[in-house]
Amino acid sequence: MKTAFLFSGQGSQYPNMGAELAGAYAKTKEILECGSDVLGFDLLKKLSESSPEELAQTRLSQPAIFTVSLLALCAARENGLECCAVAGHSLGEYAAMYASGMLTMEQAFKAIKLRSEAMAKAAENSKGAMAAVIGCENSVIEEVCAGVSGFCAPANYNSPVQTVIAGEENAVAEAMEKFSELKIRCVKLAVSAAFHTKLMLSAADEFKAEIADFDFKQPNCAFYSNLYGKKLENFDNMPDYLAKHICSPVKFADELNAMNEDGIEAYVELGPGKVLTGLVKKTLKGVINVNIEDCATLEKALEAMKN
Repeated sequence: MKTAFLFSGQGSQYPNMGAELAGAYAKTKEILECGSDVLGFDLLKKLSESSPEELAQTRLSQPAIFTVSLLALCAARENGLECCAVAGHSLGEYAAMYASGMLTMEQAFKAIKLRSEAMAKAAENSKGAMAAVIGCENSVIEEVCAGVSGFCAPANYNSPVQTVIAGEENAVAEAMEKFSELKIRCVKLAVSAAFHTKLMLSAADEFKAEIADFDFKQPNCAFYSNLYGKKLENFDNMPDYLAKHICSPVKFADELNAMNEDGIEAYVELGPGKVLTGLVKKTLKGVINVNIEDCATLEKALEAMKN
């Protein structure tokens, strides 16, 4: 069965995530020790003791989610699950790079540390907002965004029924008013930044310079891209790709359709929550669709993958 591993993005964090998996396998100790050494703080302590407010901070949420994704990946592999393709939502692409052998564990943690710090700094310097638009065609969303005062644009094309917009606070608020007038549901997200837009350009430039000498290997399986919404074929300049990734829309629905067209039959989300599992459900039909974030979901996933 052709299987894809999907990796969670920012916003999926919650207190004490990954606790059950942290001590379940020998390699999980290596993950936590490596991450703690690179990040400069005790990862397990942060995962188990941080409040929702602390976990929501970009400097912690990104490495924390990445860590839990690696713990879930370890659990999946220890129980015999393997994949022929990987994809991640935004931050999740870094776990996908590690899973496909593009980066070592240490390099991946270093990249996450640098990325989270650069993005947090950019967010502090350019206050923004994001909102999810539900049940509206993208052409209408793009038209509404183009018609507001200030900058607002689609940032995440998540599924046929959900697109996230982002931009300057006033511009996003104006867009939300317009959607309300059109009787279209729009929900503001609990973030204070406009991720995956031009407001993150300073973060992209800083991050690109920091990872210029990283050793990116060719992936050992198919790697699907947020930036292009399809399988990535050229890995010659990953620092440039990852810089563009920070300030460009996430084309996740297109990625899922591309994987489906390429014959992927099972989708396993690895990491906290089941946001991506929900997006698969809304986008694809007739596929196996499971998540792994703790022992209970691991057992359910293993059972589903047997059938």
